[in-house]
Amino acid sequence: MDWHPHVTVATLIEDQGRFLFTEELIEGQIRLNQPAGHLEPNETLLDAAIRETLEETGWEVELTGITGIYLYTAPSNGITYQRICFSASPVRHRSDHPLDKGIIGPKWLSRDELLGEKPRWRSELVLRCIDDYLSNGASSLDLIRL
Repeated sequence: MDWHPHVTVATLIEDQGRFLFTEELIEGQIRLNQPAGHLEPNETLLDAAIRETLEETGWEVELTGITGIYLYTAPSNGITYQRICFSASPVRHRSDHPLDKGIIGPKWLSRDELLGEKPRWRSELVLRCIDDYLSNGASSLDLIRL
């Protein structure tokens, strides 16, 4: 069996009790997710998180920590993803920055507002990353070796 997990990054951005999400169109459905995506060749995990956040939300961010490392097998396709979730602070919104194909745009929601959107979550990791962050905070970025 030829099995390869897909390495992905996600960024959890909090500002005054609200979290930055991206709305994306997937197979005709509007889904909510943290800004997230695949690690590209010759890219660091930190650079990937910053790039994906900008490409999916138009926000420049400063990474502040690591909130968790997750393995998730998507029931829709059986693919296993390794997600490294970072915490970040918003720096500047570039409303003129073009967003990736399929991305509708950024959306700020509180945890409670997110709970009301459960049918639109990309996966259960959307809430789990927030709850882990709220319960445990974030670990130092020094854990990432370049």
